[in-house]
Amino acid sequence: MAASAAGRLLLTLALALAPLAARAADAGSETGLPLPRFASLGTDRVNVRTGPGTRYPVAWVFVREALPIEVVGEFEQWRRVRDRDGAEGWVHKAMLSGRRTVVVTGGVRTLHAAPRPDSPPVARVEAGVLGRLDSCRNDWCEVAFAGYRGWMPAGEMWGAEEISAVR
Repeated sequence: MAASAAGRLLLTLALALAPLAARAADAGSETGLPLPRFASLGTDRVNVRTGPGTRYPVAWVFVREALPIEVVGEFEQWRRVRDRDGAEGWVHKAMLSGRRTVVVTGGVRTLHAAPRPDSPPVARVEAGVLGRLDSCRNDWCEVAFAGYRGWMPAGEMWGAEEISAVR
């Protein structure tokens, strides 16, 4: 009987602690911030390496400041990042910015005055244009593109998913 009670107690504890363990597994080992999370490039020239350190070769170079990237891993001062095409590599955390940005996807998109499809258009934005992300609610995000501010459906941009900090 005692063994059965102990077994139930262990099962109860395991079930109670499971959400905490899952949350810890989704947090960066260096920062404790959620993984994955979005950030942006802090400069117009960022070396992407094959591993977390300067001893690893440069695989390619990002040449577009403020480009949104997804942080998918951490190791000491290095962050494993993924671009919108799915390519992954390592960058030093000093090359990242906490400023949230987005890239318009698909074709030409409409920037609306309010978070509704029937609201007046503010501007038309072409695919590939970078914008600043301010906030999101109900699948709509408040964004700014080249001085135009408005709302766009989150699904029409890359980088608009779950907002969190970087570094």
